[in-house]
Amino acid sequence: MPKSPHLPKRPRWSSLLLLALGLTLLLIPLRYAAQHYYEAQLAEQNGQTLDLYVANLLGTLRRYEVLPDLLGDLPVLRHALEGQGDGSAQDAASQMLEDIRQRTGADVIYLMQDDGTCLSSSNYRQPDSFVGRDFSFRPYYKAAMQGQPGRFFGLGTTSSKRGYYFAAAVRDGARAIGVVVVKVDLDSAERLWGNAPEQLLVTDDLGVVILTSHDAWRFRATHPLDERQREQVNANRPYPTTNPAPLTLVPGDWLTQTRNLDEVGWTARILAPREMVERQVRSALYVGAATLLALLLLLVVMTLRRRHFIERLALDARAKRDLELSVEERTRDLQTLNARLQQEVHDREQAQRELMRAQDEAVQAGKLSALGTMSASISHELNQPLAAIRSYTENAVVLLDHDRLDDARGNLKLIGELTTRMANIIAHLKAYARGARRAPESVVLQGALEDALALVAARRRAMQVELIRDLPDAPLWVQAGETRLRQIISNLLSNALDALAEKTSTRRLWLTTSIDERGVTLILRDNGPGFSSEALARAHEPFFTTKATAQGLGLGLAICDNLLRTLGGHLHLSNHGDGGAEVRLYLLHGKPGVASVPQEEVRG
Repeated sequence: MPKSPHLPKRPRWSSLLLLALGLTLLLIPLRYAAQHYYEAQLAEQNGQTLDLYVANLLGTLRRYEVLPDLLGDLPVLRHALEGQGDGSAQDAASQMLEDIRQRTGADVIYLMQDDGTCLSSSNYRQPDSFVGRDFSFRPYYKAAMQGQPGRFFGLGTTSSKRGYYFAAAVRDGARAIGVVVVKVDLDSAERLWGNAPEQLLVTDDLGVVILTSHDAWRFRATHPLDERQREQVNANRPYPTTNPAPLTLVPGDWLTQTRNLDEVGWTARILAPREMVERQVRSALYVGAATLLALLLLLVVMTLRRRHFIERLALDARAKRDLELSVEERTRDLQTLNARLQQEVHDREQAQRELMRAQDEAVQAGKLSALGTMSASISHELNQPLAAIRSYTENAVVLLDHDRLDDARGNLKLIGELTTRMANIIAHLKAYARGARRAPESVVLQGALEDALALVAARRRAMQVELIRDLPDAPLWVQAGETRLRQIISNLLSNALDALAEKTSTRRLWLTTSIDERGVTLILRDNGPGFSSEALARAHEPFFTTKATAQGLGLGLAICDNLLRTLGGHLHLSNHGDGGAEVRLYLLHGKPGVASVPQEEVRG
């Protein structure tokens, strides 16, 4: 017996505590790394957002920058300035300015005289119309009259609404005769920011907040204004107050990024709460602490599992020795049983081969027996066309002697048709005898049924069986093989005639069809004794028969069922409610067409 492996000592808790402390110290560099990573990530994201916002704001302003210069060249506006006091000219100019405002999306467009009085305005229909108001104090008016581009941010003196003003002088040669002003609404630029946790600040050249996502910060000064700046505010009145309150922000609470809008002298800032970074850093620390704790627990578990594993090895060594002894004994028993089983398998395989050979011989014997029965009927069918051929031939000789060539030609045509009929009967008998089959094809059900009826016609007339057919005139195309379908139908007809042989009174055989979306069903019904319950349960089994041994081998229905299944259909047996047996052949639809040319038959 092998020696038991050496068992390790149990871990000391003091060692585990020291290990846990060492792992905890790893959280300190993790915090700094996470803080640096998330601050850089937030800075990159906010920088892209701020760049996008600045580009959108500048794009909005640039869209209207050249509009005053273009409008100053319009004849309607010049006519209104030249004909001051002409009310119709002023109204025409106001109407045009209103149309241009609707098309461009500007807030207000108005035309001032050289003294700063508004002559025409796009809001001339509104109660707060600019018409007649004096705007000569506005910086944009002064700059335009001096030949400079007029640019100004401020509140409207009438609407108290924020906007950015573009102004350009209307000149008559070197003299300025008026000023065209376009006011751009900036409220929409502020609404673009949405409800993000980051805050937006846009300050003008004085450091006063003019656009912001935080309503309480609007029109507050980011730094104290000096005396000159306060005088500028009093003169231009760009804000709702002449002394903006200071904006106090704790620098440590925000992460700030700045973009300068040099075109307008503004500065855009995005302020992200530092709590956004701290929250992600705490999450990273929680994940790191959980990971370290998991590692510590994994180490403890692995130590315990190692001890248990060594103990298990010792137990397995003892069990292995006992198992080897048991296996040796069991192997000897299995060798004995295996030799006995091989002999039994050999005997069973030999018996199976003999059974299959006996079944093949029985099937062929059954087919030859059925062939003999059909041959008697076919010989009767061949005698009739042979007698007719003899009569037509003798008659044709007489007609030729009397130079009745057309009548003789008709007799020869009839002889050819009778010869074709005899060849078909012989071909059917040949195919049935050697078990030939064809590849699946589309055939007409009525044709195969007529051929099968012809094979049993003599026997049916001899038994005085009344045939009742209810078949459609239109061809019923089904998926089958002509030889196999004739073989199936003739076999079923023969079974029906066998059953009617037991009946002494009137004998009847019904043939009907039904059609659905899946296929065509051929129904064969007789008024014989019908199927017994045992026959219905075992009719598809090979070698089961209710006839005497000399009359049948019990293979007909089994063969029919197998042939139908290879064609995609199936066979259903039942008893009719009015008595007698009812057999249903379910066949799949075939593709309609002309009568198919027989394909080369292959050995089955």
